[in-house]
Amino acid sequence: MWRTLHNGGLYPLQHQPVQHLHPGDDARLQFSHWLSHNRESLPYILFTDEVTFTRNGINNPRNSNKWAQDNPHATVETYFQTRFSVNVWCGIINDMLIGPVIVEDRMTGDSYLHFLQNDLPEQLEDVPLDTRRHMYLQHDGAPIHYTRVVIQHLNNTYPNRWIGRGSLIHWPAHSPNLTPLDFCLWGWLKGEV
Repeated sequence: MWRTLHNGGLYPLQHQPVQHLHPGDDARLQFSHWLSHNRESLPYILFTDEVTFTRNGINNPRNSNKWAQDNPHATVETYFQTRFSVNVWCGIINDMLIGPVIVEDRMTGDSYLHFLQNDLPEQLEDVPLDTRRHMYLQHDGAPIHYTRVVIQHLNNTYPNRWIGRGSLIHWPAHSPNLTPLDFCLWGWLKGEV
């Protein structure tokens, strides 16, 4: 069967997951058009995101089985009483990975503003000066990203050059496949951790 299919030029191909579009998701199309018309800006976009790492990783218990003829009464330790988690921020600009940065405690609007003012400039030290001068800062629609103080800081630091909720360049909701961090980095990094 395989030989016949190969002789006919057919090969088994994996399905590629894509984000489902809802009728009101025209913001994704608008952002895609903006990016298409501003391709020269692509190397200057700092894509950013935060994620939470936990002790138990990303294991799916339904995929873990103990095969035996007799029931071995296998057990798995859980950590419901002592849950460990750490927040990590990361960015990608052009072909450079910025971070990862471990963010202490829970992120709030004030702590995110502190990060933007104090930690981010330090993380960008290895980015060429010309790139930093023309850089766009992208972040998603998380509530901490559009507090009044954060938006004010972004408008002052990146006038008309930041992408997100409340910006002239609106980041569309439900768009994890538009940022390289969600598309390829976090899954790989969580697997490594």
